[in-house]
Amino acid sequence: MINVNQLRNGKAFTEDNQPFLVLKYEFTKMGRGTGNVKVKVRNLESGAVVTKTYTTGNKVQDIQLNKKTMQFLYSDDENSLFMDPVTFEQIEINEKLIGDQKIYLIEGMDVSLLFWEEKPLSVELPSKMVFEISETDPGEKGNSAAKVLKPASLSNGLNVNVPLFINKGDKVVVDTRSGDYVERAK
Repeated sequence: MINVNQLRNGKAFTEDNQPFLVLKYEFTKMGRGTGNVKVKVRNLESGAVVTKTYTTGNKVQDIQLNKKTMQFLYSDDENSLFMDPVTFEQIEINEKLIGDQKIYLIEGMDVSLLFWEEKPLSVELPSKMVFEISETDPGEKGNSAAKVLKPASLSNGLNVNVPLFINKGDKVVVDTRSGDYVERAK
C-alpha cells in the first residue's frame, strides 16, 4: 500500500481490482483542513480516463508494471499488432486500450508496451515525434511579435495549428501527449 501523496505522473496503482495509471497529479490544501489529492487516471483495462479525488492519508495498492520494447506492425478495426524484436512473439492489443494514441503509431516504429501480470495494458509513445506537413496554406511573413497560427494537416492525418512560416512538405515536431506543435524539425 502507498499513500496517495506518493502518486505522481506515470505511477500505477489498483483500486477495486482495477489497474490505473496516473496521467496528471494535483495537490490542493485550503485553510486549516486536510489536503486533497486530485489525479487524472486512465483505467488500464477499459481505457477510460477519469478524475479521482482523495484526502491526504488515504492509501491505494501499488502495482509494478513491466515495460517491454515492441515493434508496431499494423492496425485493423479492432486491434493493433506488436512484435517482440528479439523473440518475434506477436501481441494484439484492443483499440480501446490504445485510444487516441493510435494516430501516432507508424508501421515499424518501436514503442514501449506496459504489462501487468503478463497482460498488455497500454502503449507508451515517445513524448515528441516528427511528422511531415501534408497540407496547409502557403507560408507567409507575418506578425512575429504575436504568436499567429494557421491550421495544417500532418502525414498521419492529425490536424494541428502551426506558425505562419511553416509550408507544405516541412517536418515539424509534435507533442504526442497534447497533440500540439512544438517546433520545426531540424
